[in-house]
Amino acid sequence: MLRFLTSGESHGKYLTATIEGIPSGLKISAETINHDLARRQTGYGVGPRMAIEKDEVEIVAGVRFGKTIGSPITLLISNRDWIHWQETMAVNDPKRPIKELVTAPRPGHADLAGALKYHQKDIRNILERSSARETAARVAVGSICRAFVKQFGIRVIGYVISIGGISIKKQNMPLDMIHQHAEASMLRCPDPVAERSMIRRIDAARKRGDSLGGIFEVVADGVPPGIGSHIQWDLRLDARLAQAIMSIQAIKGVEIGMGFEAARRSGSQVHDPIWYDSNKKSFYRTTNNAGGIEGGISNGEMIVVRAAMKPIATLYAPLHSVDIVTKEEVAAAVERSDICRVPSAAVIGEAMVCIVLANALLEKFGGDNMSETLNNYASYLRYLKRF
Repeated sequence: MLRFLTSGESHGKYLTATIEGIPSGLKISAETINHDLARRQTGYGVGPRMAIEKDEVEIVAGVRFGKTIGSPITLLISNRDWIHWQETMAVNDPKRPIKELVTAPRPGHADLAGALKYHQKDIRNILERSSARETAARVAVGSICRAFVKQFGIRVIGYVISIGGISIKKQNMPLDMIHQHAEASMLRCPDPVAERSMIRRIDAARKRGDSLGGIFEVVADGVPPGIGSHIQWDLRLDARLAQAIMSIQAIKGVEIGMGFEAARRSGSQVHDPIWYDSNKKSFYRTTNNAGGIEGGISNGEMIVVRAAMKPIATLYAPLHSVDIVTKEEVAAAVERSDICRVPSAAVIGEAMVCIVLANALLEKFGGDNMSETLNNYASYLRYLKRF
């Protein structure tokens, strides 16, 4: 079983992650992880912190001579902004009382609910950990899992399909072209025309002190049939993907394949007819409304996951709030923030999909080293041809 934990606060000294369950013999490097970390930090609409932080990972355990050794892998990401927050975020008792307490919760953030739950009069004790800064550690874990699923011929690609009500037109664009355009876009948007309209909408939101959300899509190409299970609720692959994507900060909805549109159509317009290729000795579909998953199990088609991200909760024109100490009416607190982070969320979505797929593949094929795991996989592929 693959599992991971992250720790660290937004303005703390480090973010850390520990991942357990990766077989020995997988080639990984800090450079590859740093590439994904850099992708997370780009995007039109990011705030001033991105000019400060340049995330770089240090692999401090579980890897020797560029390959995993089977033990837990520990990753460390330094917060460059820590130098300005050493006193505010000190681990030991402060030398003098901290005067700048955060007591005005932001609507849409974890501030108030977290303060009530954990009995905190300083909301900073909540917002530091609930911040999406934590996802840098998840992207680092996801990068390792991406290297793992790549051994099975699987690639995972995320891109933006809507921001602020502006949507793209894919027009049956091949996946390679979608990926190419998305990687070249400051919004991870494969449609240049839509991107220009999105940029204008982001600029307008910035001027009025507002923020924007949107929708991103993650596809996993090359996933074999038979990953996941219908046997129990927590083994269903679509359910696990939905939980993983919903765990990303600010995500409010997830669709698999056609998603909610399927509820508005008849069965004959939704379900994908099954065909058989006698030359390839494999089943296939000519449509993929199911998004590559049926009954909680991958069916061999491309897995398609879509997520709706709400606008960032911090507004430079803050909404009405109530001071949790004085109970007076106040404007919500303002933390240094972004106008739009949907492009970053697409990269984080990729990471979470890679993590879920890596775990499901390990459950299916097992193995303590990569040779054993891949031999088991090769045997399974031979079985599929004989079915």
